[in-house]
Amino acid sequence: MPIRGYYAIVDAAPAALADTETLVRRAQALLAAGPCCLQLRAKGADAAAMRDAARALLPVCRAAGVPFCVNDRLDVALAVGADVVHLGQDDLPLAEARAALRAAGRSITVGISTHNLAQALASEGADYIGFGPVFTTRSKENPDPTVGLAALAQVARAVPVPVVAIGGITLERIAAVAEAGAAAAAVIAAVDQAPDPTAAGRTIAAAFRRP
Repeated sequence: MPIRGYYAIVDAAPAALADTETLVRRAQALLAAGPCCLQLRAKGADAAAMRDAARALLPVCRAAGVPFCVNDRLDVALAVGADVVHLGQDDLPLAEARAALRAAGRSITVGISTHNLAQALASEGADYIGFGPVFTTRSKENPDPTVGLAALAQVARAVPVPVVAIGGITLERIAAVAEAGAAAAAVIAAVDQAPDPTAAGRTIAAAFRRP
């Protein structure tokens, strides 16, 4: 699965997952921007709620031809037939996730969140890595220390897989993120709070197009 451009995220509070109509409308607005992936993120949600929301979003992604990702929960990703699972440093370790996929006879894309060079280098076997927060972010309750563009460039040179920049990325900063060597950018606030989320997503995607 090619990872390049705009990595879209439907970020929802656990209580909001039951409103699948709203989730689908949000997803459709993001998918219209032509992202390389769309992820469902709902920190603190239980597996059943994540499963039901994922089942609502998966066909929308299929119709748009965009891979669908479940954040944190390999069990939910397997249950709904997602294309991608994204795991954090406190989630199931990569080796165990790969073993579980083999046991299930499944092969899906696996991404790993990393926050420094050591973690990035230790993520060998991942299909892509997230790296950040590049800038100060409000999307996490207890964010890791900000890494900056220089560290992003260092990691992009050091690892053989696509690097998705995460954390505090705005439309004004997206060109610098692409120039640092990131393959894609995962953006939440700058898109969700934009007057036109689809246009904001397209701006992000355009920054990664090679001349």
